[in-house]
Amino acid sequence: MTYEPYRACPDDHELISRMCSASVLAEVGPFAGVAGAVAVYAVERMWEGGATEAIVENGGDIAFLSDHPVPVGLFADHPVLKDVAFNVRSEGITGICSSSAKIGPSVSLGNSNVCTVFSDDVILADCCATALGNLVKDEDTMAAALETIGAIEGVKGCLACIGDKVAMFGDIPEMIPCGDLDLPF
Repeated sequence: MTYEPYRACPDDHELISRMCSASVLAEVGPFAGVAGAVAVYAVERMWEGGATEAIVENGGDIAFLSDHPVPVGLFADHPVLKDVAFNVRSEGITGICSSSAKIGPSVSLGNSNVCTVFSDDVILADCCATALGNLVKDEDTMAAALETIGAIEGVKGCLACIGDKVAMFGDIPEMIPCGDLDLPF
């Protein structure tokens, strides 16, 4: 395992090649994209089998396919994000991936409560969420970190939360109050 980007070899499995390509763009090791890779692999197989809706969450990394709006909440241990969800819909598979220095066992070189990246490339979203989490050290580094990750080709938008601050960059799905949801379960 490496924390550095790693280029794919010609005989690597296609999923490993995708992890390596995303790691180069995000400037993290390819293993930063493994949860997103597992999630998108499952959704791609479902889509190939005829599914029109499939959502796989793998430790904060989501591969999402639904042409009608579905609320997606973040577990961020932060009061601003506690009672809201993103109203997400997509024509194809999209990614909503998160990283945290405070929640879960993953390695983060930053201090964020949560960093989330939206991209139609789920593995890229996962690698970029890790990169964003590594860059957010304190409230003063948050804006520059969001701009850096938001400028990566393929990233639609990103969000970072640290201390009592939440900031967003790019195209973020509409946020809706969770209390207003009429869920079927």
